[in-house]
Amino acid sequence: MDRRIASGPVRGARLLAGALLGAAAARAAYTALTRRPPGLNGLPGEEVWGRTNHRGEPVTLLEGPAFVAGAAAGGLLTPGLGGRTRAAVLLAGAGSGILGGYDDLAGSASSRGFKGHLGALARGEVTSGAVKILGIGATGLAAAALAGSPAPSRTGRAFDTLVNGAIVAGGANLMNLFDLRPGRAIKVGVITGTPLALTASGSAVVAAPLGAAAALLGEDLAERAMLGDTGSNALGALLGLAATRLGRGPRLAVLAGLAGLNAASEFVSFTKVIAANPALNHIDMLGRRPAAPAKGTASGGTVPAPTDSASSESGSDAEISDAEISGADEPFVPRQAGSSSNGVAADPA
Repeated sequence: MDRRIASGPVRGARLLAGALLGAAAARAAYTALTRRPPGLNGLPGEEVWGRTNHRGEPVTLLEGPAFVAGAAAGGLLTPGLGGRTRAAVLLAGAGSGILGGYDDLAGSASSRGFKGHLGALARGEVTSGAVKILGIGATGLAAAALAGSPAPSRTGRAFDTLVNGAIVAGGANLMNLFDLRPGRAIKVGVITGTPLALTASGSAVVAAPLGAAAALLGEDLAERAMLGDTGSNALGALLGLAATRLGRGPRLAVLAGLAGLNAASEFVSFTKVIAANPALNHIDMLGRRPAAPAKGTASGGTVPAPTDSASSESGSDAEISDAEISGADEPFVPRQAGSSSNGVAADPA
């Protein structure tokens, strides 16, 4: 396992270099992708990646691929990473992003959360969410195996691989659960990633993803674009990989937290919890556009309840209308087929 520990000033310089590389690559990728959106199956790129939010304004899912590209390019070029760790970064970020992209473009909202997808799988129905759950689990284990373990025994190394793989996969899924409001997933990523950036062993891993995410935050907050499953899964996986470079005790604590939050999402709405806490709600609303007036309220009509999210891994939050939380200020994004996160609804067909 690569454990290249640098002095404080050197580590700071590497962190800054990685963040700048990730940010520059993400912005360049976003510009290129939005200038000529890639098509799929004969459909033009604007139709494949474009959505319409509750304001009737266009948004794009291309923020996600731009983040993955930025994090990957930054990871390749960031100084201070050993060869095995660099390969693990690419596998965790790109693998989770590709699986998230599959769910973005081919997904369905017929099943939600682990319970829904695995229940469908038990009935013989293979949902896009089940493919993603299993695929991200396998990707996490592979990335953990690539990164290696400093444990002296084979049993210890196997244990570390299982724990680390679960952290990578759990981080990928959890970040997707926060991608329900403009800018929320990136804010959570920056808040949780900053302490990792200050550690001796995780700073080089997390530098490029944090830079890429920060460079795209403005597009997300302005509701011009969203991470979708592509970007949120990749961001969470990379933060998880950075956490696997902590000591065994802290890693077990991180795994317990991830498992608890992922399990709680099946029963508790993170959106309601955030909205009910003044401090969390203040952070959540920072930089976001004012709420759009709720339709029908002026004349005594009822407020429409758009699907809060059709994210493959979203449980309780999928039942909450934006009007209940913040005046319908979440992009409600009908789409041509399948589903995505951050307010994307599935085509009933």
